[in-house]
Amino acid sequence: MNAPAPLPLSDLAAANAHVVAVVERSSSSFSMGMKSLAPAGRQAMFAIYAFCREVDDVADEGGTTEERLAELNLWRDEVERLYAGSPTRLTSLALLEPVRRFKLPKEEFLALIDGMEMDARETMRAPDMATLMLYCRRVAGTAGLLSLPIFGADEPEASEFAIALSDALQLTNILRDIAEDAGRDRLYLPRDLLAKHGIDPDLPPKTVLYHPSLAGVFGDLTREARRRYADADRALARCNRKRLRPALLMMAIYEAILDHLERAGWRPDAPPPKLSKAAKLWAALTRGLLRPAWRPST
Repeated sequence: MNAPAPLPLSDLAAANAHVVAVVERSSSSFSMGMKSLAPAGRQAMFAIYAFCREVDDVADEGGTTEERLAELNLWRDEVERLYAGSPTRLTSLALLEPVRRFKLPKEEFLALIDGMEMDARETMRAPDMATLMLYCRRVAGTAGLLSLPIFGADEPEASEFAIALSDALQLTNILRDIAEDAGRDRLYLPRDLLAKHGIDPDLPPKTVLYHPSLAGVFGDLTREARRRYADADRALARCNRKRLRPALLMMAIYEAILDHLERAGWRPDAPPPKLSKAAKLWAALTRGLLRPAWRPST
């Protein structure tokens, strides 16, 4: 099969508009952190997010297992074309300048595809803890490490911060989306914890969802997420905090989501928490990331 023709640079405006539309369509909490960046960094983050979103959609909605794996392989080929300077898709064209300007590592884009392949192969049903953390590194840690050059965070501890925070965010997502994932016949809860609480890890995900001991698993995984947030905080103490402000906005928002989940307790039929804009701003304010618009009178 002949490779598709590279897109001309004259399509760059359309490519940049495309990745912005992907971000806006997703209504992601990540957009708040992205929009705090200068224009070049913001556009770069939009392109990275669009890449992550579109590869994730292949794993979630790409047809049969064989069709999904084939499309992921096409994305691997596209990464190679991107780094050769000949992208053929709008999202990778939007990545062309960020890759050059920020020296984004190719292996992280490929690692993300490897993570999505774990979903596409339908192997993420009650993985062991080691496999779950490998999955978190691939699907979340990649985005964290790709973001650091854009933030200008080049100290060694920044990578430690990014990996710890990415783990924490992904574990929070898993806790938030347990019911939605079960509807897709997926179960990201580690079999080690399920077995610890007397739950057969090989039960169908929807059956696990209503198991009376699931609250114990929820509590253990919540504590693991909080441990990784604490690890991120410790690494942050040795970093330039100002440069990492977009990541800290995400940290504040997702810690607030985890707080909400923990306060509500485990209820299989509860809708996942969605923070209002005001709640997100409050989370950022309480972490010292925003200045109040008022001052108390003296």
